[in-house]
Amino acid sequence: MRVILINGPMGVGKTTVGKYIADTNAGTAFIDGDWCMDIHPFVGNSETRAMAVDNILHMIDNYSRCSACRLIVVVWLMDDAKVIKRIKEGIAEMQLELTSVTLVCDREHLIDRWKKDDSCEWRTEEWLRISLDSLEYFSSSEDAFETDDMTVPQVAEAIMR
Repeated sequence: MRVILINGPMGVGKTTVGKYIADTNAGTAFIDGDWCMDIHPFVGNSETRAMAVDNILHMIDNYSRCSACRLIVVVWLMDDAKVIKRIKEGIAEMQLELTSVTLVCDREHLIDRWKKDDSCEWRTEEWLRISLDSLEYFSSSEDAFETDDMTVPQVAEAIMR
């Protein structure tokens, strides 16, 4: 079974692309890493990240054992190399095929995408600044995939290849 791991800065389109892949490929399980540490109010520290990684790996393992599931898509902002390494190691231990991609775009495209997304509570000016500041980090990833002038179906198709 194949697992697609989609990383990238806030607002780049991880969830949109992941849901598109799930909606257009029957038997796809969709996991949003944010669900795996959905504590109110939000607490983002080493303990909650470790818990989220554990939750994500448990969900991947459970879906991989389900006969109705043929593909697993995981979307999450992973800006900690230890987190990415642990998730990749966990997927390898399950002997699943991994496609890992970090979606990136330039500043102008990120701002444009951010302003068009009015459904996310995180779309504030403060979080936009944080996301813009993270572009260099994500762009330096070994699996960075530039999405500037691509549509969601084009990005999804490239990932699926």
